[in-house]
Amino acid sequence: MHNPIGISGFSAYFPPYRVDLADWCQWTGAAWDKTSTVIGRSFRMRGPDESVYTMAGNAVMRLIEQYDVDPARVGFLGLGTESSTDNSAGAIIVKGMLDEGLTAKGLPRISRNCEVPELKHACLGGIYALKQGLRYLALERKDTCAIVVSADIAEYARGSTGEPTQGAGAVAMLLERDPALLEVDLPNIGSASDYRAVDFRKPVMRNLIRGTLNCHFQDLPVFNGKYSTTCYLDQTLHALDDMLQRMNRQPADYYDSLAAVFMHRPYHRMPLTSFALSYLVGLAKNGEAGREELAAHCRAARTDVEQVLAEMRLKPDLRELVRTGSIETDVYPLSIALAKEFRNSSKFNALVADKLSLGADVMKDIGNVYCAALPAWMAAGLDDAFSQEIDIASREVLAVGYGSGDAAEAIPMRVAERWAEAASSIAFRNTLEPYQSLTRAQYETLHDTGNAPDLLAPNSGFIVSDVGRSATPGIHDEGIEYYRFLT
Repeated sequence: MHNPIGISGFSAYFPPYRVDLADWCQWTGAAWDKTSTVIGRSFRMRGPDESVYTMAGNAVMRLIEQYDVDPARVGFLGLGTESSTDNSAGAIIVKGMLDEGLTAKGLPRISRNCEVPELKHACLGGIYALKQGLRYLALERKDTCAIVVSADIAEYARGSTGEPTQGAGAVAMLLERDPALLEVDLPNIGSASDYRAVDFRKPVMRNLIRGTLNCHFQDLPVFNGKYSTTCYLDQTLHALDDMLQRMNRQPADYYDSLAAVFMHRPYHRMPLTSFALSYLVGLAKNGEAGREELAAHCRAARTDVEQVLAEMRLKPDLRELVRTGSIETDVYPLSIALAKEFRNSSKFNALVADKLSLGADVMKDIGNVYCAALPAWMAAGLDDAFSQEIDIASREVLAVGYGSGDAAEAIPMRVAERWAEAASSIAFRNTLEPYQSLTRAQYETLHDTGNAPDLLAPNSGFIVSDVGRSATPGIHDEGIEYYRFLT
């Protein structure tokens, strides 16, 4: 029997520049009650000396220090992001700055034989990197470990519906055989993918057209909010169905057995809606007892159960909505209405809300960090369980990743028996200190220009020290970032 593989540690880095959403609501006239309920409390912004690579480097350096990792044992360093600014190099940039930082600390450099892939797929790149790192360990014969870091910068145009869901940060994961935190059931990970055209995109041509390809490069997305929500719900249902078929488990029975559920989190309300819908759809596939429970929920919502069941059996072509200009249409109207009513039931609080509660409160201060959103919630949840002394040893947990465009992964895991010792090193809340709450002028200037007056200067970690401007025959480094490690 093969040794289990999985996650032995988490570390995180978030920039100190914080936008309080209560302040933002005053600036913009948005409703605070709705914003706080649906989205959260605050988000972070990258500073003028930061990039996606420096944030990733800071998270990995913390991981190495927090878990006393021997850098020479690292045989795989994967970067998951949709915010990279170099279309040639990726994780090797992070490895390069880490080697300099480790040398400055008197530590060994990362192994010269280390693999350094970068994986990009909207908010799913980090989970794809996690899968690749796990597969690396499953096949590697040497005594090595793997590190996966998810790092992203979520920026939206001021005045857009996405503006309050911005964020920036990085989360690193230590992968090992006989993991200390989470054993991942790699063969039973469920996958789903289907191209959805205008769900959420970042076409380079748009930036060229808009004339924003300059030193303050903003990779602002093209997105369609309601359609993106429909894509999220539909694709996670397919990934969960694939996982459950692989595991040969009944949906509702499996969900009921879980100690915790973590899902991709573009904003606070989204995973609650998604898991509620997933549970109700699972009841339809859970035999007679499941259908009886579904019928009871339908009666409470004054909805015809047969019509709901017929809708749940549909396999809608969401691209057809794009072709017909109908992206505002709900493809699961009865099921979504049922899920909304289900949120008011005691069953929802006991099952859905409870299982998604670990780490959920602190995540309201993270914002949307794209590829890092799901790893951040997993880290926050384990840290929360440790702080509350909740015994989750040997319990099953579920992580569901999603990436616009459109793909999803459903990852079954089991908490290791010795999880608490490893979880004690996460200290997730500490990564949010110290911070500087930005004024309106600072926020708007930092957003629009990449800099702002009176910002706290970084005094440790990796920063961007310079950007190359030379195009001479002697050395051509135009646009290439140079980094410095502050001890």
